[in-house]
Amino acid sequence: MVNKFNIPAQQQEHPGSDAQLKPQAEFIAKDYLGSKKLVGKVALITGGDSGIGRAAALHFAKEGAEVAITYLKDSDVEKVDAEWVKDWVENEGGVCRIYPVDLRHSQEGIDLVKHVVADFGKLNIVVNNAGTQYPNDDLATLEDEQWLDTFATNVHSMFYVTKAALPHLSEGDVIINTSSVNGYLGPGNMVDYSTTKGAQISFTRALSNQLLKRGIRVNAIAPGPVWTPLQPASLGRFNPQFVENYGGNSPMERCGQPSELGPSFVFLASSDSSFITGQTLHPNGGMMVGG
Repeated sequence: MVNKFNIPAQQQEHPGSDAQLKPQAEFIAKDYLGSKKLVGKVALITGGDSGIGRAAALHFAKEGAEVAITYLKDSDVEKVDAEWVKDWVENEGGVCRIYPVDLRHSQEGIDLVKHVVADFGKLNIVVNNAGTQYPNDDLATLEDEQWLDTFATNVHSMFYVTKAALPHLSEGDVIINTSSVNGYLGPGNMVDYSTTKGAQISFTRALSNQLLKRGIRVNAIAPGPVWTPLQPASLGRFNPQFVENYGGNSPMERCGQPSELGPSFVFLASSDSSFITGQTLHPNGGMMVGG
């Protein structure tokens, strides 16, 4: 199958940078017109500097939300990406603040939410999007450190940020968790990553039931192959050829662009999805999954 984006073999140093992607990813379609769905809302997006998180931030801003994004502390490439998002939002007339954090540590999640509420005065939308992956095709060689780091980044951070945010959320506010199709498919070379993605789905379902009486909705998005820096920084670092024609084996014979996921986040963040909670959207190029 031929990937319609003609993605060449490549690699990056972890965690990866949007600026180094070849070809460049699209984060919001040129003809996307916001309709003020999120005016008056404040959104916090972890990992909002690049990839899917960046697309969510740009679409939220286009819909009138003020946005707070995080990037990995001490990462120069992520800092550059985060500043790009801030500049873009401000050029559109919006408000964006950036926060360097390491959300593997609970206190950083607590401090992050405290700073966001102090800076913006409130919090309405929490997008738990920060994540990582490291391919490994033999469980016997999967280091304990990698297993723990993947869980700390993908699952523990979600718990820390959400727990800190809950006292500031009220009826009508929302939580959106970025999971993955791999939480359903379970590829053999990503046991630790896939396990965390399954945990995120269960976290979403259980928390949605817990928060029903408070009127806070909790949903997830489980993307298929999407062109983000995580691919050349993980798959590509393992083997640059793994990135070539990335997503070409999907039913649509291509990977998705981050811009194709942004509207899903807007839908779940807005009142358009007022009767939806505990669910997962599947923008994955036609892959059939259960759940």
